[in-house]
Amino acid sequence: MQSVTVDSAVAPRGSEYAVLLRRVREAGLLNRRLRYYAWKTALVTAALLGGWTVFVLLGDSWWQLAVAVFLGMVFPQFAFLGHDAGHRQIFATRRANHLFGAIAGNLAIGVSIGWWTSNHNRHHAHPNTEGEDPDIMGVLAHSSERARADRTFRRWIFRYQAWLFFPLLLLEGFSLHGASVRALLSWPLRHRAPEAVLLLAHAVLYLGLVFLILSPLKALAFIVVQQGIFGLYMGCTFAPNHKGMEILSAGDSTDFLRRQVLTSRNVKGGPVTDTALGGLNYQIEHHLFPSMPRPNLRAARPLVREFCAEAGVPYRETSLLDSYSDALRYLDTVSRAARGQ
Repeated sequence: MQSVTVDSAVAPRGSEYAVLLRRVREAGLLNRRLRYYAWKTALVTAALLGGWTVFVLLGDSWWQLAVAVFLGMVFPQFAFLGHDAGHRQIFATRRANHLFGAIAGNLAIGVSIGWWTSNHNRHHAHPNTEGEDPDIMGVLAHSSERARADRTFRRWIFRYQAWLFFPLLLLEGFSLHGASVRALLSWPLRHRAPEAVLLLAHAVLYLGLVFLILSPLKALAFIVVQQGIFGLYMGCTFAPNHKGMEILSAGDSTDFLRRQVLTSRNVKGGPVTDTALGGLNYQIEHHLFPSMPRPNLRAARPLVREFCAEAGVPYRETSLLDSYSDALRYLDTVSRAARGQ
């Protein structure tokens, strides 16, 4: 299972991308940022341990739903760290990145780093490409052809997917856990056994603590709220990135630079937006340079914008609210095909 990285194989000598890559390297933007990841990991870990400490101290109380909301917002921060490790942004070696990702993903939040890396690398290789990008082959339709062709229960979802989008995100956390378990049971993952142990440890610790402290009804309510917020947060983070951008047909021969830029959208903002979205608001830069450390993406943005202007490649950047509006409007346009309009 290979991580998506920037190397000479992606950038043929003399290509436009090779020119941009050289500028980015000369600016030092592919250099490791271990100090950043050290304090970021420390802060996120402190938030997680603090949340569970308050959980234990509160005891069997309905106020635990507030803790559930808090932990639902902390889990995605670990997912972002696992994401960065999966792209080998943190350490120089694959082994160190995988170990970090397994702790941040499998153990801390119950999401398999092996499954995620394999699935996500396919997305990076073929963003918004019909039949090849797993992110557009799920419960939502991203093309009129798929919306019209489906004859399963999904077609009903396709008909109203713009209205169902945010409610469905409440189930995303459970979906991530389920996909992780299925992958560990059936996929040829390189580190299946240790990943399974860490995933099981998370389940035992999480469920054991919740049902030990809370009554059954409160425990179920806590899980539903915490996992619902986790899924909603994750979905709201990824929604602005590609939905409503260009959809490519299978076998499309668009060059790497244009394939990554034309299918991606940036979200404007400052440090708060960067933290809330895990740096994924710089989606164009991230897709062009997957191994670029998260804190360097902001500095890469003006270089990429300038280069895209020189090359005549449209560079899409909008506000967070406008990105949701664009995504929902596009999903509704596609859904009309399923409704026969």
